[in-house]
Amino acid sequence: MSVLKVKIVTPKATIFQGDADSVSSTNSSGKFDILPEHANFVTLINNHPITLCLANQQTKSFTFPLAIIYTHNNQIDIYTDITLQLENISNTTH
Repeated sequence: MSVLKVKIVTPKATIFQGDADSVSSTNSSGKFDILPEHANFVTLINNHPITLCLANQQTKSFTFPLAIIYTHNNQIDIYTDITLQLENISNTTH
């Protein structure tokens, strides 16, 4: 059976890197699970636990104020400690 390669990174460090059987969390559309062979997927997670199901039924859970999960080819990259800056863009007519 395939496994997922999971990496959780901040701008300063990698805080987890390893294999998981699945990853679960909740986004704005509701709860979801990522399993091996999952379609490419990108989502924002706002202050919800991200749970990794590891070997031997062990789990590891992380909660961040904001995270991006990017899934591609059995690789899950989770980016956190993200600061979003919004700029006011004024529409001008010529």
